[in-house]
Amino acid sequence: MDQFKLVATAASGLEAIVGKEVRRLGYEPSVENGKVFFRGDKSAIARSNLWLRVADRVKIVVGEFQAKTFDELFEKTKALPWETYLPLDAEFPVSGKSVKSTLFSVPDCQAIVKKAIVNRLSEKYRRQGRLMESGALFKIEVALLKDQVTLTIDTSGVGLHKRGYRVMQGGAPIKETMAAALVLLTSWHPDRPFYDPVCGSGTIPIEAALIGRNIAPGLNRQFASESFDWMPQEIWQAARTEAKELANYEQPLDISGSDIDHRLIEMAKQNAEQAGFPDVISFKQMQLADFRTDKEYGVIAANPPYGERLEDEEAVIKLYKEMGEVFQALPTWSIYVLTSYEAFEEVYGKKATKKRKLYNGYLRTDYYQYWGPRKPRQDK
Repeated sequence: MDQFKLVATAASGLEAIVGKEVRRLGYEPSVENGKVFFRGDKSAIARSNLWLRVADRVKIVVGEFQAKTFDELFEKTKALPWETYLPLDAEFPVSGKSVKSTLFSVPDCQAIVKKAIVNRLSEKYRRQGRLMESGALFKIEVALLKDQVTLTIDTSGVGLHKRGYRVMQGGAPIKETMAAALVLLTSWHPDRPFYDPVCGSGTIPIEAALIGRNIAPGLNRQFASESFDWMPQEIWQAARTEAKELANYEQPLDISGSDIDHRLIEMAKQNAEQAGFPDVISFKQMQLADFRTDKEYGVIAANPPYGERLEDEEAVIKLYKEMGEVFQALPTWSIYVLTSYEAFEEVYGKKATKKRKLYNGYLRTDYYQYWGPRKPRQDK
């Protein structure tokens, strides 16, 4: 197959960012709730897995149809060209979900889809009885929404947030994909200072460094589709070569992070070293109240503890008040804070220029944005 319909899944609120990433790769996106659809060849599968910073997974859409009965689900699934994707020895577990559909029993839907695919492959490969399923892994999902069925094959394997650099983490780490989104939603450019005052194990500063040097986030990991027999290794080699050539490893960066917990700072340093930034990001144990700088036109992006994690509203209020007081002394800086605490602006002491609704896992949060002035252009 030369062209595929692909879907990049994403957390609610982040679809537009993924859509922009897809467009930058040269593909035309169609953005829906939690999903970005696009068409591409085998190279698109490799390149999107390597480059998409904010997407959760990249999947092949095998088929879409309406089904209100189990017979319909079976026959329409069986009619799809599964042999195009699955070799005779393919291992293909089926997962599922159903929302507001007549066929609400997910286990039954999974079993029927599995049976339909087995029947199709048995006929096409002229095999009787059970398939061995001893080869490469093809994870299939049947998703039903208001009786509309979508059948997909996962090309990513482990979720795309698993970059491979996070060797250590704190108690409530932010996903790498969300951290990348927080950076991309700021006005930051690599020639400006970037600071995370509550950096934890360092995820946001590390993602900023990857973005600042244009390093593909998936460059140092493997993907499920690398084992698909119809995906030539030359495709992956070309995609990785392209990524290495596009990286700007010499780009100077001024990125720093601090945290009150010395153990987290040690974790952040180890994670940064694993990511290839041992001397690029500056991490320091420090109370937020002690932050001072003479630098201008910087960007602060923070994912501070919110009540759900501290179970101590007084500590949360104290931290947010401190933020407002400390950041008031940075008139040229742009400040971005992610929190689920609804009274944040009141406690912080200033109304945000803009706030954006995001879901951090299943938790609804707001990204409060305080835009600083534009950095003046320097005369050549």
